[in-house]
Amino acid sequence: MTSRDLIGLIISFVYATSLILVAEVIRRRRGYSQEFTRKIVHVGAGMWVLGVLSLFENWYIGIIPFASFIFINYIVWRYKLLEAVDAPDSTPGTVYFALTITILFAFLWRTGSPNDLGYIAAAGTMAMTWGDALAAIIGKVWGRHKYTVGTSTRSLEGSLAMFLASGTAMFLVLLLGPGSSISPHAAPLGLGVSLIAAFAAALIATGAEAVSPHGMDNISVPLISGLTIFVTITALG
Repeated sequence: MTSRDLIGLIISFVYATSLILVAEVIRRRRGYSQEFTRKIVHVGAGMWVLGVLSLFENWYIGIIPFASFIFINYIVWRYKLLEAVDAPDSTPGTVYFALTITILFAFLWRTGSPNDLGYIAAAGTMAMTWGDALAAIIGKVWGRHKYTVGTSTRSLEGSLAMFLASGTAMFLVLLLGPGSSISPHAAPLGLGVSLIAAFAAALIATGAEAVSPHGMDNISVPLISGLTIFVTITALG
C-alpha cells in the first residue's frame, strides 16, 4: 500500500461517514422523508466511484471502501440503525449496490494498465446512480401511465426518465473518462462509440429496471449496463 492509497482510504471513509451523517441531520432537522434522504445517500455514494478511481494507485486497495460497505450496510440495514438510509420495510438495496460496485471494480479496474476499464465500471454505476434516482422521482411526481411486469409496477414517465438520465450520465463518463484521472491509461473512445454504447446500455438497463423486483435493480442495472457497454465497445472496435 502506498501513501496515496492510504490517503484514498481515509478520504473515502470520511466521505462516506459524512454523507450518511448529513443525510441523517437533514432528515431530523428539516423533516424530509426517508425516501428523499435515501436518494441523497444513493446518488452521493454512486458518484464516489469517480473519486475512488481518481484517488488510488492500486486498484486492489481501491476496492476496499465499497467492499467494506457490503458488510457495514448489511449491519445498518439488518438492525435499522439509520432511518435516513433504511425504512422499516426497506430491502437490502444498499448492500446490493455496494456489492455490485465491488464486482465491477474487481473485473474491470486495472490501475496503471492500458487495459484499464475502470471507466466502464463508473459508467455502469452511473446508470443506477442517476437513472434509478430520477426514475423514482419523475415516476412518483408525474407518473400517470402505469404498467406491470411480473411483480414490478412502473410508469412510462419514470422509465423514460430512467433511459434519458442513465444514457446521458453513461455517455458523459464514456466520452470524458478514458484518458482522464479516472482512467489515465485508457484510450479515448470518441463521440460516436460513446454515444452508441451509452444509449444501448441505457435501453437494456431501462428494461432491467422495469422487470427487477424491488431492490434487485441495484444488482441488475449496473451489471447489465457494464456488460452491455463492454460488449458494444468490443464490437465497435
